[in-house]
Amino acid sequence: MAGKGRSGEGKIALVTGGGTGIGYGIAEALAAEGYVVFISGRRHEVLERAAEEISRKTGGQVNAVVADVSDPDSVSALFAEIEKAHGRLDLLVNNAGVNAPAVPVEDITFEQWSAVVATNLTGAFLCTQAAMRLMKAQRPRGGRIINNGSISAITPRPHSAPYTATKHAITGLTKSTALDGRPFDIACGQIDIGNAATDMTQRMSTGVLQANGEIAPEPTISVAHIAEAVVYMAGLPLEANVLNMTVMATKMPLVGRG
Repeated sequence: MAGKGRSGEGKIALVTGGGTGIGYGIAEALAAEGYVVFISGRRHEVLERAAEEISRKTGGQVNAVVADVSDPDSVSALFAEIEKAHGRLDLLVNNAGVNAPAVPVEDITFEQWSAVVATNLTGAFLCTQAAMRLMKAQRPRGGRIINNGSISAITPRPHSAPYTATKHAITGLTKSTALDGRPFDIACGQIDIGNAATDMTQRMSTGVLQANGEIAPEPTISVAHIAEAVVYMAGLPLEANVLNMTVMATKMPLVGRG
């Protein structure tokens, strides 16, 4: 990924949920492209370890900032730290997300529902809001926001109401942000990811519930493919935008009838 012009040279990027999984892969790819990368999350040790590893592997500058995206004060402090250090933000990747237990909708507790909404939707909104303010005010103005929508923004899995509801809502947030950002050179797009190989998807190799009630294994793809797609989206000039992209395991049972 690095050897193709380093499209992010000198640019500042923030990846929420950047300490593990897809966020880690995206942060690594951006650092390899020359971005100064900030990664946020709630676990200090995980973030610090990720930042050190990515810096060592890429030779890039990666900064770990503990932040809870569901907390307005925490988000404000996160963006204030970035602004103080660099005076601008060129790229926000809204990646932080959590899930609820895979149970029927009537068995989801209010607390479980609220936790998913707080991180997946409210967190993306709060970070988008803070990014828009900074990107409008900075000189030169503008920037890009990329939201992790997930395949669940298109089609649900069984027993996934909280996660699916928030990811469908992310599509609305993406389109609204893209529209509101136009006059200020702020582009917003969404990447819908299907079966990236992370700790969260390990169970897919042994079998997961399908729409027809069967339990079946599903293929996965390397996080590197997702990261490459994000680098492409991020590297476009601001007059061009990928509004929506789906990157998925070719043989996963999405396209067709379940």
